[in-house]
Amino acid sequence: MNNTASVLVLVFLAITFLMSAHDKIFHWNDNMAWMKPHFEKTFVKNYVPFLVGFLLLFELIAGICSSIGVVELYVNGGRLFGFYGAVYSCISLLMMLFGQRLAKDYDGARTIAIYFVPAILGVFWLS
Repeated sequence: MNNTASVLVLVFLAITFLMSAHDKIFHWNDNMAWMKPHFEKTFVKNYVPFLVGFLLLFELIAGICSSIGVVELYVNGGRLFGFYGAVYSCISLLMMLFGQRLAKDYDGARTIAIYFVPAILGVFWLS
């Protein structure tokens, strides 16, 4: 198996983003109760539900493409879905990083940076 590292990164990304999307979908009100005050002193305060919905879309694409990418690597060695899964993962993380920096939550931003490392490795390995 030549793609072990890529498969492991894609599984990591699939779990990360599908679980995050699941949480946003099934616990929307709880998320809004936390996020609205988190962003109340920023210029996005009136757009939080829209922006979280937009992020949710990117997380779903990232998680689904990463999952399909694992199967694609095993079936025919293809990298297209995995590559897009990793790219959408990076974009999602950059959106979250922007939000955390905007809200001046530097610990939250630092945590997101940790997730960015495997995502960008996935982009590199699958490109």
